[in-house]
Amino acid sequence: MTAGRPAPQADREATGRLREKAVGDPLVDVSGLKMYFPLPSGKLFQKGGTLRAVDDVSFQIGRGETFGLVGESGSGKSTIGLCLLGLYQPTGGRVLLDGHDVSKARGKALQRIRKGIQVIFQDPFSSLDPRMTVEQSLAEPLVIHRLSDRRGRSAEVQKLLATVGLTARMAWRYPHELSGGQRQRVAIARALAIKPAMVVCDEPVSALDVSVQAQVLNLFEDLQQEFGLTYLFIAHDLSVVRHIADRVGIMYLGHMVEAADRDETFDHPLHPYTQALLSAAPIPDPVKELQRHRIILSGEIPSPSDKPAGCVFHQRCPLAIDACKAAMPELREVRPRHWVACIRAGESVPARPLVP
Repeated sequence: MTAGRPAPQADREATGRLREKAVGDPLVDVSGLKMYFPLPSGKLFQKGGTLRAVDDVSFQIGRGETFGLVGESGSGKSTIGLCLLGLYQPTGGRVLLDGHDVSKARGKALQRIRKGIQVIFQDPFSSLDPRMTVEQSLAEPLVIHRLSDRRGRSAEVQKLLATVGLTARMAWRYPHELSGGQRQRVAIARALAIKPAMVVCDEPVSALDVSVQAQVLNLFEDLQQEFGLTYLFIAHDLSVVRHIADRVGIMYLGHMVEAADRDETFDHPLHPYTQALLSAAPIPDPVKELQRHRIILSGEIPSPSDKPAGCVFHQRCPLAIDACKAAMPELREVRPRHWVACIRAGESVPARPLVP
């Protein structure tokens, strides 16, 4: 089959099956995911250590749902996203997309799975080829997956541009001729070109101005309603996650330490780390900001290559006891649909005034 010919009807139907089931059914099922990286040794013939970027993480994402993944830099959020995309081969565990094991797929099988999942990266300027026009960038996935002939690509590109709020004349521009917000809209359009069921959003608004962030977030919500998309939304900004996510998972040093519905996470945080994260989020009211109390954690996040024994958070946790040094707690359901990996879940962490 030549690149210019449309795909067989069977391939189109296989892609569509990812989107047919009812909203809320699990589309993504991650079980016991581990992603370790070997570290080089500084001495000849001596092996280096192991960087445990993701360590025994499990979660599900329902169809049409937005699952927010939050945590400090180095907590393993982006690594999970790359494992979902099949760009990393996991060290252990299983990643299922609509029942298909992404971690074991190879060649054409992996390409078929990737019709159902796409990605939007943090920096649109780096993720777009500077030598390609917008039209060429948007037509490329159609060529790779053989979803349109030569005459139909131009019409598909114009439709994609309109979908993300860009004019037709943008098709002949290069990335350096666009603003940051326009570039990210092009990246979103490219992700939608093959009509995926799932989109991994890796810090998609953190590189944008605040005013542009709101526009792009509203676009994400509109596209989800229109196309029934499922999102894995990776972010640092808690206000962004609270706006867009249906459920939230909190990551710390490669482990998921808390997972719950959005309002439950923000209104009733049970893990000491989650409580500290929320207390660090600024309040857009100067009077309330000065009056509130903060949870100040001691020390810095350890290296994933040298994790502490027991609970990975116990060295910084204000509630840590000797039992925390024995083993890493498993996620347990403390409240309905609220899972926490802490033996002292629900206890309040001491806070102090922001201004003495």
